[in-house]
Amino acid sequence: MIRRVSQALAPVLFLPHGGGPLPVLGDKGHEEMVSFLKEIAIELGEPSAILVISAHWEEKQATITSNSQPGIIHDYYGFPAAAYEIQYAAPGNPALANEIYTLLTAHGIPAKLDEQRGFDHGMFIPLKLMFPQARIPCVQLSLLNSMNPRIHIALGKAIAALRNRNILIVGSGMSFHNLKAFFSDMIDGRRENEAFDDWLIETCTDPSILPEVREQRLIEWEKAPFARFCHPREEHLLPLHVCYGIACADTPTAQTVFNGEIMGRKVTSFLW
Repeated sequence: MIRRVSQALAPVLFLPHGGGPLPVLGDKGHEEMVSFLKEIAIELGEPSAILVISAHWEEKQATITSNSQPGIIHDYYGFPAAAYEIQYAAPGNPALANEIYTLLTAHGIPAKLDEQRGFDHGMFIPLKLMFPQARIPCVQLSLLNSMNPRIHIALGKAIAALRNRNILIVGSGMSFHNLKAFFSDMIDGRRENEAFDDWLIETCTDPSILPEVREQRLIEWEKAPFARFCHPREEHLLPLHVCYGIACADTPTAQTVFNGEIMGRKVTSFLW
């Protein structure tokens, strides 16, 4: 049973979305993750809306989906035909999209609305497991292709006011994302994987770490043990930075709500 610090503030969840469509296709390497997502959705209850920051959307400036009935994007390749039949017909939320746009621009962060883009698999795969009825309105917010961790924390801080409402905020990525290590028998990587995972858990959850030190550690994440082995490119880690930015003023330390294996690699999820 999770113990949230504040029931008055909406939860902020950094979660793993796994390998493409595999979590919803019954892949055995995702069984722990699938069970976790189903269970935590029950524990968190049903939000009135969901905001997802997905590792699979990067733009030059912060961009928000604003279509009332967005489609989905099967943004993966090389999977069985069933992977391209997956649907998730959740409605959009143009009013929430406009609110996010207003918050970002008020904090000096350039932003734009996108009425054309659908939901990518960083959104529809985990939410199909968590909220399969697809009735909760959803909005996606892009990452910035600068890949600057400081700016992604600032992005989160700018929209922190959303926590005052019943809006579930999801950073959808992976705490470990080295595709060669996932799919090659020639690379072990367990030592590197676990060392970085331990560092990340300590950084996000240790209450003895001063807030300014915690933030600097996240900004300088490349200094962590085996950081670039675990994240040759950081797009799957940066949703965590946005989550931290959203939560840090009111909930400076996260709790670890999942620390299991996906396809043989240690992966962690955090809740604020």
